[in-house]
Amino acid sequence: MKISLNWLKDYIQTDLEPKRICEILTDTGLEVEGLEKIETIKGGLEGVVIGHVLSKEKHPDADRLNITTVDVGAEETLQIVCGAPNVEKGQKVAVATVGTTLYPSPEEEFKIKKSKIRGVESFGMICAEDELGLGESHEGIMILDQDTQVGLAAKDYFKIEDDYLIEIGLTPNRSDAMGHLGVARDLKAYLNYHEKAGIQINLPETSLPATGEQSVQIKIDNAELCPRYAGAVITNVKVEASPDWLQNRLRAIGLSPINNLVDITNYVMHETGSPLHAFDLNDVNGEIIVRTADNGEKIVTLDEVERELDTEDLLICNSTGPMCIAGTFGGIQSGVKESTTSIFLEAAYFNPVSVRKTAKRHGLNTDSSFRFERGVDPNNVLFARDRAIHLILEIAGGTLGQLEDHYPQEIKPTEVTFNADRSRQHMGVNISNEDIDFILKELDIKVISEGEESVIYQVPTYRVDVTREADITEEVLRIYGFNNVPIPEKLNTSITFRQKPDEEKLYNITANFLADRGFNEIMNNSLSSSSIWHKIKSNSYDPKRDITLLNPLSNELDVMRQTLLFGGLKSIEHNQNRQHPNLKFFEFGNDYRKGTDEYAQRKKLNIWVTGSKEQENWANSKDKSDFFFLKGIVIAVLEKIGIYKNPISAALLNDLFEDGYNIAIAKKSIVDLGWVRKDILKEFGIKNDVFYASFDWSVITDIVVINKISAKPIPKTHFARRDFSLLLNKDVKFSEIQALAKMVDKKILKEVGLFDVYEGKNLPKNKKSYAVNFIFQDGEKTLKDAQIDAIMQNIRKKLETELGAELR
Repeated sequence: MKISLNWLKDYIQTDLEPKRICEILTDTGLEVEGLEKIETIKGGLEGVVIGHVLSKEKHPDADRLNITTVDVGAEETLQIVCGAPNVEKGQKVAVATVGTTLYPSPEEEFKIKKSKIRGVESFGMICAEDELGLGESHEGIMILDQDTQVGLAAKDYFKIEDDYLIEIGLTPNRSDAMGHLGVARDLKAYLNYHEKAGIQINLPETSLPATGEQSVQIKIDNAELCPRYAGAVITNVKVEASPDWLQNRLRAIGLSPINNLVDITNYVMHETGSPLHAFDLNDVNGEIIVRTADNGEKIVTLDEVERELDTEDLLICNSTGPMCIAGTFGGIQSGVKESTTSIFLEAAYFNPVSVRKTAKRHGLNTDSSFRFERGVDPNNVLFARDRAIHLILEIAGGTLGQLEDHYPQEIKPTEVTFNADRSRQHMGVNISNEDIDFILKELDIKVISEGEESVIYQVPTYRVDVTREADITEEVLRIYGFNNVPIPEKLNTSITFRQKPDEEKLYNITANFLADRGFNEIMNNSLSSSSIWHKIKSNSYDPKRDITLLNPLSNELDVMRQTLLFGGLKSIEHNQNRQHPNLKFFEFGNDYRKGTDEYAQRKKLNIWVTGSKEQENWANSKDKSDFFFLKGIVIAVLEKIGIYKNPISAALLNDLFEDGYNIAIAKKSIVDLGWVRKDILKEFGIKNDVFYASFDWSVITDIVVINKISAKPIPKTHFARRDFSLLLNKDVKFSEIQALAKMVDKKILKEVGLFDVYEGKNLPKNKKSYAVNFIFQDGEKTLKDAQIDAIMQNIRKKLETELGAELR
């Protein structure tokens, strides 16, 4: 939120440096994110002076140009060629002298130079308002008052002033500081407590004349969504440009002046924090109806977009249809126009939840919705209305009609019971009761009643976030100063018992292990798009199990993810489109599903591998990642956390994979691994194969609990190795060979390994060749050849009988 320092000083008198003011605001909870010195008109109109047109003659070679002589208060008059149709002798005008740089807009600049125009020398430029950055009109030069002093600097005539722009990162709970008055209130409380300044807020003028008879009939159909609706009719107003002081205030916070009526509503909103809206009275047709939209109803908003409305959208309507979306955006037909002569001024309090949902639903984020959805002060509505009426009558003229205020059920201030002793314990500092009372009084928090141990405070309705004793404590501390709370000299701690398994430790072990092997950790959004499932057609997806968002930010983020796969594929797509094809990713995260009676989430670890195994380098091979590379990583992870014991392989049930298999340990499914279907990769624009593993981390943490680590001495003897070269049917798996060998001997047969695979020429049809090694070892004594040979003979017979294997 943007705050003008000059504007802020309209309400609080202080000579503090801008930097110090920013420090105070940050200490009180209004964190200042930036401080910038600004000019309401870029360049400050340096070099532009007031001139007097002494003569005007037609240009001899151009029908639309005139040669003028202008007195700018210097020793010599200036000859200036001017193309404006309204230039005349005797006028007082704004003249940009040679060397001046003008900024018609902050992004556009041009420098005034001595020039020849159709053969006639010109020493400056008589300016229109758009050329000075003072407006948008280019119909002719600006004609100033006749009594204006010649030679006066234009910045003094137009009252151009330097200012400081304070950028505040306003948190959603601080709706009280959505206007300059709210910021001034915090600054006043701080200065009065710490510096005993005795400052009071200079409230703006809101006095009104007697009201007239003209009125508008108001009908509230939904008081829950519109608890308060106020307004006033003002007739015989004159729509024109705002006075300079008002334009300067708006420009200082980055707003472009439009006309006096619109500018006043914007000014009061940024002054008080309460949004206002002015309707052309002719469009109101004598009646205001506040209602929700009908099914299929539409409105064209100020941005010229036709929007189809939801039945939960609150509208401000006349007898024929909607004029604006309440608290969010105005309609294109009902606002103030140049032809407007009478208005209905709206000041209201709309339900914050309703406004927030409507704004999100239509993708709108306006100054009005920003305030309403955070909760404006319902009891500040009349103050904002009367302030705007006062300014309109003063600036635009007009006659005040009837004042309207529909407020069927008053929203009363919150009452909070507060125990000072308990609060001091929470604060960690001994603030006296007198200081607490002083601070709270400065914040408009009043004492209702006092007991022996506690006080009941009344919190103003503009502080929607102060509802508990802890909130009162925070209010005291932020004015007292969090930085003034002493750090204790002694810090106490205790050793806490951490329940096994230590999930954080398990995560760190695994994440570091993968990072050491060249993997990068990614974090994707837990929100996903339901549409992707309809494109890829998977039996793994059940739309009934989708957890759907009630108020999604977009159609691309409308459900909680049922798998982490798609987020990883988006990351791969993003990187491959930026010439990073060799990728190794891992992600820890939850997937989410809706059960019959409850919601469920499970922790997962997912791994993605694509492209080359190593980044391109002259010393590295360019071997492509494959299934076996992924398998090695998966097994290494399971071994690292100590649970890779007696694994059981099974067919995949997950049809997001082209092929692969499942690993189960302790009769529980642990991980699916394989490669992703081609049509899914195509949907994400990925050309290379992606090898993917999905660990059920919730199951793994359960298994780690029952996993017992035992130690045994290093064997005293050497191991012995034997090899078989086997001719097998193509459908035989190595895991079958492992299992049969272990059935023959479990005592001294320690390992069974596959070190070569051959499928090609000189082999019978549908056959393949495996080279398998067998490692034998006895920890206590040296093995004899006869003992090993006997076991190898039994293994051979088992393989021949069960698998039809032949020795080559």
